[in-house]
Parts: sequence; C-alpha cells; structure tokens
Amino acid sequence: ANEILPDLWRELRILEARITPNRPPSSTIAVNRNARFKPHKDSGAGNGQSSSMIVGLGDYLGGELVVEGDAKDIRYKPEEFDG
Repeated sequence: ANEILPDLWRELRILEARITPNRPPSSTIAVNRNARFKPHKDSGAGNGQSSSMIVGLGDYLGGELVVEGDAKDIRYKPEEFDG
C-alpha cells in the first residue's frame, strides 16, 4: 500500500500510532477481510520486529485471536503477541 495506495498506508500508520502509542511503528501492515487462518507463527524475519500486533475493526461476530489455546477478543482491542 505504501507505493500503490500511499493514502491508505498513511492512514494505517496514523491508526497504529493512536491505538498503540508506545509501540514502535510496524514495518509491515496486513489488512484482511473475512479471513481464516490455520495455526501458524509469523517469522518477522528481516523486518526488524519480533512481535506482532492485531486488532479487529468493524461490525462482525467471532473473530477471536487464539494464541497457545488462549482466545482473545480483539474487536477494537489491540493485542500484541509473539507471533
């Protein structure tokens, strides 16, 4: 998005700074809609970050983040984890 959609990239960076003001800016941001993922671990290799942050936005049901069997409600609640 930073080259193709620079306005989106800028707004995502602003949102990230507002919801997690004490976290260093992310080098990579993914936007997903109606996505389901199998259990996995993001490597973060080469991006200079070892932790992940996720937040759910919008009106939806379900969508919890499960880390090591612990389900977290992430709707408008940022969650940082080693992912």
